[in-house]
Amino acid sequence: MMANFWRDKRVFITGHTGFKGSWLTLWLHLMGARVSGYALPAPTNPSLFHLARLHNCVQTTTGDVRDPRHLAETLAAVQPDVVFHLAGQPQISQAFLNPLDTFATNMMGTAHLLEAVRHTPSVRGVVIATSNKCYENREWLWGYREDDPMGGRDPFSSSKGAAELVTAAYRRSYFSDEKNSRVGVASVRTGNVIGGGDFSPERLLPDFIRALEKEEPVVIRQPRAVRPWQFVLEPLSGYLQIGKLLYEHGSAYAEAWNFGPADTDLQTVAQICATFNHSLQKNDVEPIEVRLEPEPDDQQQAVLRLDISKARQRLDWIPRMELYTALELTAQWYAGYVNNEDLRALSENQIAFYQSLT
Repeated sequence: MMANFWRDKRVFITGHTGFKGSWLTLWLHLMGARVSGYALPAPTNPSLFHLARLHNCVQTTTGDVRDPRHLAETLAAVQPDVVFHLAGQPQISQAFLNPLDTFATNMMGTAHLLEAVRHTPSVRGVVIATSNKCYENREWLWGYREDDPMGGRDPFSSSKGAAELVTAAYRRSYFSDEKNSRVGVASVRTGNVIGGGDFSPERLLPDFIRALEKEEPVVIRQPRAVRPWQFVLEPLSGYLQIGKLLYEHGSAYAEAWNFGPADTDLQTVAQICATFNHSLQKNDVEPIEVRLEPEPDDQQQAVLRLDISKARQRLDWIPRMELYTALELTAQWYAGYVNNEDLRALSENQIAFYQSLT
């Protein structure tokens, strides 16, 4: 049913050269969508976008979401049916170093995209991806719900919370039933996403792979921190479902949605390290030493959970993949990378496997 819907749909993705954007581009291409992307060049070298040869899956426009005129002109030229906004500055450390750039990209970039949508009559659905860190940090042991306050103690988290507020303001002011709008605008918040093709700095599993390449031990900080780990295709399946429902039903689904893992998959950083190292050994990749550093006093939020009850009840969306399997697939992908396998084919096979899960 999902593939039938997306066939021949015109889809516009910002940030399609990034990690999640590349997986979404490939998945939509496999379902027959006509994908256009707007992004800066791939943010890492190597990158999933280049390794999986995704340039022939998407019509790419190189551009910055901080440039409202270029973004609006590109969107108007494409006249898409559905828009996925994934472009953003994703690094907490970079946000500390360059807070103005982070706010300009994550907050104003979202405003620029929604303003462009306002003047593009073809658009029926807009999915704005933010972050699980958009919530006001209360250090709760239970999961954050979609109606909990936005906030953030640091520039990155605050910029994502601000993007949510911008989205809500545009939705109420321009894309509501009262405005006779045919556009549905939703925001989506996900867990800590893992999967093959992520080469971003200061990310747990990519750090493993870099240590492997350098034949060095990987240093793990905050080993006791609990995060909502999930395979990359899990939240993307939620994005695709919301995009479809917005196109078909508009405002009925135009709100915020959490797409996180099952509670049983909430594990500490140290547990993830141990499991991933074990998975790498199973995939003919030499194991590496893991060294845990003492946690600093000013550590990030120790426990972060997402409540996915709303998606379960209203969308019948549930996580399909256990965390152990997610780590196995991630290790399989990086083993393919180390062994110079066809990463486009490997990625396509993992999408097919995910779709086979019930």
